[in-house]
Amino acid sequence: MNETRLTLAVQKKGRLAEGGLDLLKRAGVKLAYGRDDLLRRSENQPIDLMLIRDDDIPSFVASGACDYGIVGENVLYEAQNKTARMADLEIALKLGFARCTLKLAAPKDGSITKASDLEGKTVATSYPALTAAYLKERGVNAEIVEMGGSVEVAPRMGVADAICDLVSTGATLEANGLAAFETVLESEAVLVRRKGAQTDGVSETAERLIERFKGVIASRQTKYILLNAPKDRLEEVRAILPGTDAPTVAPVVGRDDVVAVHAVCTEAVFWSTLEQLKAAGARSILVMPIEKMMA
Repeated sequence: MNETRLTLAVQKKGRLAEGGLDLLKRAGVKLAYGRDDLLRRSENQPIDLMLIRDDDIPSFVASGACDYGIVGENVLYEAQNKTARMADLEIALKLGFARCTLKLAAPKDGSITKASDLEGKTVATSYPALTAAYLKERGVNAEIVEMGGSVEVAPRMGVADAICDLVSTGATLEANGLAAFETVLESEAVLVRRKGAQTDGVSETAERLIERFKGVIASRQTKYILLNAPKDRLEEVRAILPGTDAPTVAPVVGRDDVVAVHAVCTEAVFWSTLEQLKAAGARSILVMPIEKMMA
């Protein structure tokens, strides 16, 4: 491994691959295209990308083959619960994409409605170590059946009494007559590293990259709002603006009763927010995305 170039492991295909590459692009990292399916180099930063299976990323980082990796928390914690050497891995930054939830689920209208009901039962899952650790913490003894896919059919096929699986909309559970009853893990993409393993050159590159990532993450939800508001209702308008405490207020030419308000909103701006602003007298409301942001 080059001591002056940061090596970053990213999923080769899938949501984490798309999100990771988009994050790098927005952070100003320009990647060269080549014939190598495993390695891509940055043209403008001392960064190399290793494109590998997401399940292998914790191992690559823990072994020192890669300095950092972008991986789902579910994959990271499964690896840490399986292998002792993964204990040195730590989360450097939560990345805010590829969110999912690992839940326990069982047949609807059945007798299993909480974790303690799994005592002596069988649970099918693609995350055996996480599931076992979760149940052990609650003093529940259950048999864990590891499955690589189609976990949701296990109860219907008589393979297990319940499942522990990733859930997004819940439509797959419903289609198989299942209902989620307990959350094991709320997961998202994270940037991981091995504690104290980076050289000075790599650490400097990593710090710069992390600061850029933070800026991209902040700008995704942050919006810039411009509007005109009645001067006598300014405090009411300010109270509605999400996640801002110091908007810029300027006079409007030819109007003594109206001011222009410019604000950076660090929380989500919904249609209901605009409706509240309009009800408070705001007009000419404009909401714009922020491309880049740095504190």
